[in-house]
Amino acid sequence: MTERSESSAPAEPSAPSDGLVVGVDSGGSGLRIALAEAATGTVLGTFAFREPVRTGPGGISARHFLDQTLPAVRSLTGAHGGRPLLAVAVGAAGMATLGDELRAELPGAYAEALGVRRLALAADAVTAYAGALGQRPGAVVAGGTGMIALGTDLGSWRRADGWGHLLGDCGSGAWIGRAGLEAAMRAYDGRSGGSAALLARAEQLFGPAAGLPGALYPRTDRPAVLASFAPEVGRCAAADPVAADILARAAVHIAEAAEAVCPVGPEAQVALTGGLFKMGEPLLVPLRAALRERLPHARTVDAAGDPLAGAMTLAAALATGTPRLPQDASLLRLFGVGAA
Repeated sequence: MTERSESSAPAEPSAPSDGLVVGVDSGGSGLRIALAEAATGTVLGTFAFREPVRTGPGGISARHFLDQTLPAVRSLTGAHGGRPLLAVAVGAAGMATLGDELRAELPGAYAEALGVRRLALAADAVTAYAGALGQRPGAVVAGGTGMIALGTDLGSWRRADGWGHLLGDCGSGAWIGRAGLEAAMRAYDGRSGGSAALLARAEQLFGPAAGLPGALYPRTDRPAVLASFAPEVGRCAAADPVAADILARAAVHIAEAAEAVCPVGPEAQVALTGGLFKMGEPLLVPLRAALRERLPHARTVDAAGDPLAGAMTLAAALATGTPRLPQDASLLRLFGVGAA
């Protein structure tokens, strides 16, 4: 008789050369699932839901998560009958603070329904890290509407920011957009530090400046609305010194977060991932300079993949017995099989 147990050293894998792994990426815009070969990482099929997993009093709903993932995984693996499913890795937004129900229910449910022997449950920042850098020491900054930096020396994790638009997310899309709209309102008032170019862009997007507070403050999606103005700051930066200064300050904030989490050592790499950095050179030029100044020992590299690729990296590491990223009570938990 066997029972599930949590372990930092998962049981030895069986036939990884023939086995399959599943990666799951769950976020605010929906859920994605991929099936891959454990040994090669070759993706064999994908599935996507536009509906995000619901949250309730217990945090992220395990029942809704299972209702979405189990049929999809069965469908994907059914096309490759006879090949064992060796591991599943789940990366979920909110796992660190809202994942207790998932951690309590998913290991047993997946073992019973899929016969899977190994499971990784990770915060989405961890799968973003694994997708960008794999299992190397370094730091990853994930930037979008919000911003968080995560780093590891492979012994422990360090986190910086990711505290939301009221308390942090410094340098994020919401931060840049808010700073740009503040500069627009300064220009509207005739105060110093204002930008006529940003005022014009703000009124094109949101209507007369005097009505902006009333249009913005009642919104429940204020961070996303603020972030929607960040590209306008980027477009103005080449000709407008106020916009350029906002992006220069954002770059310093982002580099400070990377510096706070990046391990010391010649092996360290730094990668940027997320939609924020699609703004391109207006942000990346000052950011590269800020990273060189604050992290001269670290090499800045392109992100190798996205969070779904990171989930598959974690699953393949479990299946082949090669996990290197450190466990953490809220960021990354590995579950294996032990003999009773």
